[in-house]
Amino acid sequence: MFDTRSNGVLLHISALPSKYGIGDMGAAAFDFADKLDRSGQTYWQILPLNPSSPTSGESPYFSSSAFAGNPLLIDLDALVASGLLEQADIHIPAKLPPTNVDFDRVREFKLNLLYKACDNFEKRDNGTVFTTFCEKHTDWLDDFALFTAIQRHQKSQSWSDWPTPLRDRESTALNQAKSELAAEIKREKILQFFFFGQWEKLKSYCNSKGIQIFGDMPIYVSYESADVWVDSKAFKLDENKKPTGVSGVPPDYFSATGQLWNNPVYDWDELKRTNYAWWVKRMGALFERFDVVRIDHFRGLIQYWEVPANEETAINGEWKDVPSYELFDTLIAEFPNFPVIIEDLGIITPDVVEAKNHYGLPGMLILQFAFDGNADNPYLPENHCQNSVVYLGTHDNNTARGWYEDEASSATKEHLFKCISNSTDSTGVVRNLIDLTLASKSNISIVTAQDLIALPSRARINDPSDNFGNWTWRMTQEEYDAMPLDYLTELTQLHGRARQ
Repeated sequence: MFDTRSNGVLLHISALPSKYGIGDMGAAAFDFADKLDRSGQTYWQILPLNPSSPTSGESPYFSSSAFAGNPLLIDLDALVASGLLEQADIHIPAKLPPTNVDFDRVREFKLNLLYKACDNFEKRDNGTVFTTFCEKHTDWLDDFALFTAIQRHQKSQSWSDWPTPLRDRESTALNQAKSELAAEIKREKILQFFFFGQWEKLKSYCNSKGIQIFGDMPIYVSYESADVWVDSKAFKLDENKKPTGVSGVPPDYFSATGQLWNNPVYDWDELKRTNYAWWVKRMGALFERFDVVRIDHFRGLIQYWEVPANEETAINGEWKDVPSYELFDTLIAEFPNFPVIIEDLGIITPDVVEAKNHYGLPGMLILQFAFDGNADNPYLPENHCQNSVVYLGTHDNNTARGWYEDEASSATKEHLFKCISNSTDSTGVVRNLIDLTLASKSNISIVTAQDLIALPSRARINDPSDNFGNWTWRMTQEEYDAMPLDYLTELTQLHGRARQ
């Protein structure tokens, strides 16, 4: 399904311009779909839609649920239009920053309004629509809503410090919590009903325009999640439900001490015993939500870097094997179409390449990594293969302009200018790099919205070497309006990537 030349734009929902302090699934999202349509794009790539929290640095890769949606992305205007809020209810906080999300203020402001909308929703005769939604998603929604309600009432930050009967999910304790917290549990379910109702409308609109949604699957889940609380046997935990080993990667391009992610690692023996039921459920939810799924850190599904719990860095880890072929054979038998792109960056060993080729999965190529003077560098354009997705940079990289101005050495620039024409300014260099990206032999190319308007380092969305201070960037309305659609259309057509 990825054998046609095509192009897309990477822009997360939260980064869209909005008067409410964070991008949402409202008018700007539908307008962006129109922009993609007019410029002949095939893909809108986004980042995970899962809830984020201050304790995880607002990263959507460390969420309280692998299945739930982030309520902060709900469009308030749609709730007004449906009569669940009054326009007079909405008092936007003063001086919300125009170029980034102030999560603390936005969360307080939006949740208060969303809770009011939930109360109004309950007063209505909503027929069977809400009930049908809850029944459809009961395999994750009931536990997520219960987990979230309990978490709000417990003083301890970690579920592993809850009273033992709750921690260990004893039926009597769970039933008591369900009774005592029934109102809050239902409210959480209504929020998810709002979220997925709006998401399905946006996705359907994109699909009607020929735009495919390119979503993202974090390979791991957060320890502080309903997923680990509910399926604790699927993870390496001790008798007190604390992780014995955590995830990360060894030293790499981003960090000399490696990246310590601190997610609990999977217990693959237990997953195998259940015929990978948890993974089947997870992939099924993702394929329902997105047209294409990017599996983050595919390396970790071949071998994974396990670090003993309580280590301060990822240096003292070791590689552990995964029953990769059994896992993917099971998933593909369940989902024969299997529209998956894999992130195969970092330390890539022959077994990773073998598995990728065995299943014909397109990998990723990053142009920012190409210009080291090594003729065998796989990221150099002349070394690209068709069955791949090429990026100038991803959400984990600096913007192209930031990379050129702040990171690229003189030697790197010397090698760069053997591939592109030099320019008198950074914006010209970025445009030439975008041209080089779309000219690649890769069947799919993706450009970030930041690079389309040549934004500097301040528009970087994530630095993997730093757990905090990320995920806040968003476009101003002026930047959004300045997106050069004519230029993108011209390049897309020039390089044979326009959607037919």
